[in-house]
Amino acid sequence: MVDSNKGKVVLVGAGPGDVGLLTLSGKQWLQKADVILYDHLVNPDMARFTRPSTEMIYVGKKEGVASMEQEQINRLLVSKAREGKIVVRLKGGDPFLFGRGGEEIQAVKKAGISFVVVPGVSSVTGVAAYAGIPLTHRHLSSTLSIITGSNEKKHGDIHIDWQKISARSGTLVFLMGARKLPLIVEKLMKFGKSPDTPIAVIQWGTTARQKTWTGTLRTIVKISARDKISPPALTIIGEVVNLKPDIEWYEHLPLFGKTVVVTRKGDQAGLMIDRLRELGAEPFFFPVIDTVAPDDWSPLDDALNNLARYHGLIFTSVNGVRFFAERLKTVARDIRDLQGLRVFSIGTKTAAAVCDLGIRVDVVPENFVAESLVKSIGKENVEGKRFLIPRAAVARETLPEQLRKMGAVVDVVPVYQTILPAPSVSALEKRLEEGSIDVITFTSSSTVQNFLVLAGDKLLPEIKKTKIACIGPVTEKTAVAAGLNVEIVSDEYTVSSLVDAIEKYFR
Repeated sequence: MVDSNKGKVVLVGAGPGDVGLLTLSGKQWLQKADVILYDHLVNPDMARFTRPSTEMIYVGKKEGVASMEQEQINRLLVSKAREGKIVVRLKGGDPFLFGRGGEEIQAVKKAGISFVVVPGVSSVTGVAAYAGIPLTHRHLSSTLSIITGSNEKKHGDIHIDWQKISARSGTLVFLMGARKLPLIVEKLMKFGKSPDTPIAVIQWGTTARQKTWTGTLRTIVKISARDKISPPALTIIGEVVNLKPDIEWYEHLPLFGKTVVVTRKGDQAGLMIDRLRELGAEPFFFPVIDTVAPDDWSPLDDALNNLARYHGLIFTSVNGVRFFAERLKTVARDIRDLQGLRVFSIGTKTAAAVCDLGIRVDVVPENFVAESLVKSIGKENVEGKRFLIPRAAVARETLPEQLRKMGAVVDVVPVYQTILPAPSVSALEKRLEEGSIDVITFTSSSTVQNFLVLAGDKLLPEIKKTKIACIGPVTEKTAVAAGLNVEIVSDEYTVSSLVDAIEKYFR
């Protein structure tokens, strides 16, 4: 009998690597989770979908070594759920395909805990598709056999009927078999599989680190020894492998194989991450900035209660618009109180955020920097007029200073403040040391400064050797002053333009 007063366990398949292959249902449960128990091959970027308060517990297995025994995982699922929590068990691929998902659900049910199962895209289908290999084909293969390469006997064999497997004419797929590749090849040929049978081994499938080796049963062991093929890898055996040159697509994307560090704020990084992934890159999410309410709302509240004294309202960022609008509601006011104010905006994204509130923007400068807005406003008579600038607690003073020089009265009020988040630096350190970071992106001067603080002096030599991409000359100037290697600067002051510049650079 299930006790509905207890918590819930949700078994979620994370897919084979690409975050885009996580199902919508899986994402929704990550957003609700109080606790997440995750495996080694789960993409860490999925943490973007969780709440800051969510407890993350690593229970993975790497190269055969488990961080936690299965019985311990089962007990942890039950104990956390009994605390009344939503517990997500996040597993790579599909949890019911060689993922021990069935064992975990049996333990949960035995304990009387409510559960939900969310299937995932299996590595079998996902990796094959990203490698450009159809697992079945009307003229080549009408059957598919999926075999685990880690089900060992005591003497090191794989516990399957090799004679029957070798006699099958369709496609064979071995999961978790990279370390057993010589054994797999030897057994298949011993029991009658032709040495000329095509084979493909795909490592880190569906990610920008994907690499594919092709050959035959006769040649693949030498290829593997030469190139030191290691886990995680999936092996496909059969005539369908020969279709790869006609169908492969992922490995031809313009940024395939490139790892790009995204330092944007968490809830604003999605567009950039999605675009990089569409181009074949691996976005490495390392947020270096977060925004919270100011310590004191009184300056803004005073301004909102006296909006009639202003001639102009200037927004400099999307965050400024969001916090301003939220506070407007809190003090029981709305956009009708802005009647008569001219509204100015730096940047099209900021202007779009203003328009989403039902407010028309009067002026958006040609270049998305404070200096350009000053020039635009300078075309009007501003002397003696009063402007309100709701912005970050700490920001460049160029705009208010220039307006004051032109004779305007300027009230700068903090509507939010930026703080340093606490991302894990260990993964960044590892990737920098192994040289697998291709580009670090910065979208503001504060992202440059915060990144260097979070990374620390230890990583500075490696960071200085890495290509840097910046939005606009102000951010570029800050990065250059810090001794960084700025190779890419966007033509426009937008994230889309920055990604375009990265694509153009590597093309």
